[in-house]
Amino acid sequence: MTDVTPASVATDALSPAIADALAIIKRGADELLIEQELIEKLKTGKPLRVKAGFDPTAPDLHLGHTVLINKLRQLQDLGHQVLFLIGDFTGMIGDPTGKSTTRPPLTVEQVKANADTYSAQVFKILDPAKTEIVFNSQWLSELGAAGMIKLAASHTVARMLERDDFSKRFKGNQPIAIHEFLYPLLQGYDSVALQADLELGGTDQKFNLLMGRELQKQAGQSQQCVLMMPLLEGLDGVNKMSKSLGNYIGINEAPEAIFAKIMSISDVLMWRYIDLLSFASLETIATWKAQVAAGENPRNIKVGFAQEIVARFHGQAAAEKALQDFQTRAKGGIPEDVPEVTVTIDGETIGIAQLLKLANLVESTSEAMRAIQQGGVKLDSVKIEDKALQLAAGVTVVAQVGKRKFAKITIQ
Repeated sequence: MTDVTPASVATDALSPAIADALAIIKRGADELLIEQELIEKLKTGKPLRVKAGFDPTAPDLHLGHTVLINKLRQLQDLGHQVLFLIGDFTGMIGDPTGKSTTRPPLTVEQVKANADTYSAQVFKILDPAKTEIVFNSQWLSELGAAGMIKLAASHTVARMLERDDFSKRFKGNQPIAIHEFLYPLLQGYDSVALQADLELGGTDQKFNLLMGRELQKQAGQSQQCVLMMPLLEGLDGVNKMSKSLGNYIGINEAPEAIFAKIMSISDVLMWRYIDLLSFASLETIATWKAQVAAGENPRNIKVGFAQEIVARFHGQAAAEKALQDFQTRAKGGIPEDVPEVTVTIDGETIGIAQLLKLANLVESTSEAMRAIQQGGVKLDSVKIEDKALQLAAGVTVVAQVGKRKFAKITIQ
């Protein structure tokens, strides 16, 4: 890709309004291309058309997605218009970014089902009045065979192999399907169709994001600027947050689950989450870091951050209740509103492992056995060590598996 060397910008020569806006836009970002071009766009005073694309490969958004969505909201607060692009057409190809194998394409039905859930979720953060939800099938379906061939002719195979993941797969004799080469071209064409001024994406999307600039240039349009945001690590602190890896925090999860998951991250990873997800000012975050450096327990900061995130998606009342629930669990107590389950048995007794499975506290009896062996099962707050324990009909107990799974079970 060409023309991506960032110009040196003397921010002290900018007007206060432009300098402040630029500081907000760049907060937490990994890279901005081309900064001087963005300044010129801001100087016009016209609202920017800000594009961010999401392939509906899964029905639920998680906190990793909200790194971008939070930035979109900040741009809305600056007066700009967000084009929230749902890649219902490209989703049927599957984004090959970072993949070592060809990704199975989704069916039309899968794409539609997943896309239908996105709107309600994003408006927990975005301003509906400054958001336009668009689907790239609107223009990509109209390209037709001739249009697709013309688009494919705009770039060479050699250029496509400049992409790191394609290059690695080619050198490693891993198959690359022809349709995967189309993905970055189609994502770039989205920018042409939308006449985007600025596109946001993760750092792993650089090739695709710059493709938009290339195709806009070929179309005679003003080229979009590109803002790349870091990829948020999941709960394991190693891999990118991903539903497929199970290391995610979903924004539609129960308030208590979100709170508990945030409290489970390490004190080191906590700052990464706060820097990328908190709406607190940089000055406030700096104060928190100074307090911890001076000896304050980082857990106190984490509690406040967890409440902020829960309140964002579920409201302040839910955040307060999630805190109370977490504190109750931390003391070894039983939280309020424990789900009630009735288990009907054939004989007079039932084994503990089978009971936990029927109460949906574990997936299998073998999982129950492992949990008991590891000391993770309690009945009425008493740890269970006997894997052969039998419980009689007519008994009601509060069962706990791990730190977060509870059920009030009546055996009949």
